[in-house]
Amino acid sequence: MSRKALIVIDVQHSFRHSTYWSENDLPAYLEKQQALIDGCVQQGIPVVQVFHIEDQGHFSLASGNIRALDELSITPDFVIHKHYHSALAGTRLAAWLTEKHIDTLIISGIRTEQCCETTTRHASDSGFNVDYVSEATLTFPMTHARSGRTYSPAEIRERTELVLEGRFARIVTVAQALEG
Repeated sequence: MSRKALIVIDVQHSFRHSTYWSENDLPAYLEKQQALIDGCVQQGIPVVQVFHIEDQGHFSLASGNIRALDELSITPDFVIHKHYHSALAGTRLAAWLTEKHIDTLIISGIRTEQCCETTTRHASDSGFNVDYVSEATLTFPMTHARSGRTYSPAEIRERTELVLEGRFARIVTVAQALEG
């Protein structure tokens, strides 16, 4: 029997101060993220909250922005502060997961193609099974530096699913992640 943990990555107020912040996809994302948190709590699946920390700026502890988005209701079982893209790099997360005999991670949070994808790859390479809940991740439009093309959040999400599926993770919906 697998033992799961939900990893909620960087769903923090800091992003609201970023130049690329957009609330366009926020309501749909928050609905899925909250359903995933609530479903995990109901099933007794531990919830890990991850905050990205930098030395300066709106991701610094001194900024006061290292807190969950106000719209999110979360009471984590474990909280970590990370300085790298992967929630497993330089943190106690892997040790905590091992102590709890967890072998499957449910990945969600902000940003789809950055910290969520990087954590997924790191977790897979570290021997964990990974359920990547794409609909419970959020990202923002990005413009390619050379071509000038702007990619939509939907295109970025689709690309992330493409490169993770079957190699590093199982791409699932909230409902599928909560199945026994």
